[in-house]
Amino acid sequence: MITLTFSAAFFTFFSVIGPPKVLLAFAELAQNHSRERLRAIALVSSVTAVIVGVVTGFASPWLLEFFHISTPALELSGGVIFFIYAIGLVLGVRIGRERTQHEDDADFPSGVRELLVPYVVSPLSLTAVLIEATERDSWDWRWTVVLAFTSVIAIDLICVVVLGGLLQWTHSAIVELFARLVGLLLAAVGVDLVLDGLFDLGVKTVSARS
Repeated sequence: MITLTFSAAFFTFFSVIGPPKVLLAFAELAQNHSRERLRAIALVSSVTAVIVGVVTGFASPWLLEFFHISTPALELSGGVIFFIYAIGLVLGVRIGRERTQHEDDADFPSGVRELLVPYVVSPLSLTAVLIEATERDSWDWRWTVVLAFTSVIAIDLICVVVLGGLLQWTHSAIVELFARLVGLLLAAVGVDLVLDGLFDLGVKTVSARS
């Protein structure tokens, strides 16, 4: 997954935390929250996601050095995480999801947690930020990665605000259909990351590099 331009980084983040994935989570939240509360949840989650993404993007070299993590190891582990999560989506299993159907869980903090942790600021998104930010050792490139990440979060917020009312009436079958489509796309991202990690370790693989 070599992405050395803004557009490439943008589409990488779009595939991982773009509107299809976030709207999937939001559609589930919409069943238990009012429209006003849904907008507040989306705003708080988006601001928090931007803060975490910015800090992670700029601090990526020091984070990898502190934990003694190589880029190939990050690519391999990230690819495995992506693939496992994607298989869960395809099979209808929400990995990392803790919410229940009890009404007591439908409060503001639990709504923020459900949108923020498993879907926006998740191992998938943070792995993507770390991988993208370490592909070029320069402040300019890290600024590019942070801007691409922030742009996708902004698009997510706009889509959630605009489509929030519609999502409250979305049938669960449609939500499941999109979940499986997103899972298929994320599985491909995971495989690509694993191939990149193997390539960086010197293992010859069939890839598009020539």
